[in-house]
Amino acid sequence: MVLSWVWMGMVFVSALFAAANGRTGALGAAMAEGGAAAVEMGIRMLGGIMLWSGVMEVMERSALTAALSRSLRPLLGRLFPASREDDALARSLSCNLSANLLGLGNAATPAGIRAAVRLKDRGDDRQLCRLVVMNTASVQLIPATVAALRSSLGARDPYDILPAVWMASLISVSVGLAAERLLSRWE
Repeated sequence: MVLSWVWMGMVFVSALFAAANGRTGALGAAMAEGGAAAVEMGIRMLGGIMLWSGVMEVMERSALTAALSRSLRPLLGRLFPASREDDALARSLSCNLSANLLGLGNAATPAGIRAAVRLKDRGDDRQLCRLVVMNTASVQLIPATVAALRSSLGARDPYDILPAVWMASLISVSVGLAAERLLSRWE
C-alpha cells in the first residue's frame, strides 16, 4: 500500500516538473518507451523463469526434494528447529533453499510461501522472521535469473559476476541472521 503511494507520488512529481518545464511530450514518450522496455524484458525473462519453475516442480514430484531435504536436514534443523518434526515444512524449506542457491527467486517463492504458512500456523514468529531474512538476503551459488537477464541484454559473459555475487550474498545472509538473532533477544 505504501509503495503504491510512493510510486504515485513520483509519477505526480514527474508530471508536475514536466508541465512546469514544457516537456510533457518528452515525459509521455519516456513513459511509453519505459513501458515497452519493461514488457520486452519480461518476455525475455519469462522463458527462464518458466524453465526453472518447471524444474523445481519436477524435483518436487520426483521426490528429489525429499532426498535433498534429508541431506539438508542438519542445517535446516539448526536454523529451523520446527523442521525436525515436520517433514512437509522440511521439504518446503529445502526446496526454497535449493532454488535460492540457484538464484531462482521466482521458483523459490511457492515453496517459501508454503513454509511460511506452516510456520505461521505453528505460531513460530521467530522462525518465520528467519525465513523472511534468508529469502530476502539469500545465498546464491549460481545466479541464474541475473545471468539470464544479463545475457538477454547482451553481456558477453553473464556469469563473470560470480565472485561478487558469492561475497555479497554471504555477507547479506550473515548480517541478516546476526541482526535477527540480536533483535529477537529484545522480544
